[in-house]
Amino acid sequence: MIRLIPICVLLAGFVVAPAAFAGASTAGSSAMAVGTSASSKTTSPDKSNKVVLQARDDAASFVASDGRIRGAQLEAALRYLRERNADARRASDMQLAQAILAM
Repeated sequence: MIRLIPICVLLAGFVVAPAAFAGASTAGSSAMAVGTSASSKTTSPDKSNKVVLQARDDAASFVASDGRIRGAQLEAALRYLRERNADARRASDMQLAQAILAM
């Protein structure tokens, strides 16, 4: 939960002081960087925005079930993010799902 707050801030397009990342794991930092990349795309109605935003319900089910429920739209969004962002490749599915929910 502690890592979700900085991810939310980054997805909102704000700059967070480096001290907020102190003690964060590498994967957590990667998910935060992915959030920054994803937030820059939320300003235009392009395909990437739609793929990620349409995965919100699946992401919610995934997080609520502790990773046991994996919907097709979430899988598409995870694949899309990882194909286009090196930081997303290092983040866990759970971290990316939480970042999608925070958008």
